[in-house]
Amino acid sequence: MTDTSYTPAHLDHLVIAARTLEEGVAWLEGRLDVPLQPGGEHSAFGTHNRLLSLGTAYLEVIAINPVAPAPPRPRWFGLDTPQMRERLADGPALIHWVAAVRELPQRPDVLSVSRGENRWRLTVPATGELPGGGVEPSLIVWDTPAPPARLPDAGVRLLTLRLGTPHPDALRGQLNALNFVGEVEVYEAPQPELAAQLETPGGLVTL
Repeated sequence: MTDTSYTPAHLDHLVIAARTLEEGVAWLEGRLDVPLQPGGEHSAFGTHNRLLSLGTAYLEVIAINPVAPAPPRPRWFGLDTPQMRERLADGPALIHWVAAVRELPQRPDVLSVSRGENRWRLTVPATGELPGGGVEPSLIVWDTPAPPARLPDAGVRLLTLRLGTPHPDALRGQLNALNFVGEVEVYEAPQPELAAQLETPGGLVTL
């Protein structure tokens, strides 16, 4: 008999943040030598993004939208924090990742979000801070088709997502509890850190 209770989670997308969307797009397109695709605006958080297919997952470049009204709550992905602003002063960076799951727990940090015709539910801490400094995934359920189904394939694929943390066993336990399946490597590090190795038409690139 098949165990239908086992539904693995998987990588939904990588999050690269920048001081401005233009800076982030120029940086990533310069690294990967492929064009990013239009994204849109997130009115609930005052941000906007551009996207790139990774096959079954995708990558987003996100930044504060300077013409959008300030949201009534802290922006997601720690974009309002002094620490993130200082970090991005050195240039765009891979700051976080999101795992797709079948169901989300009923808890206060689960928000319904939309962008254009897209609808999804996502875990966002009330403080806006990155869970686990960015190495613990946010969790998402799509109520409309996920972006990879609609993005053109630029021939870029994720080979490995490396997650460094002072608490590797705890992070591994969290991923095991999600039944996570994917090319994620967890290792011990003095502070949270992320790196993604991508295969591109021009060769290997590490972000």
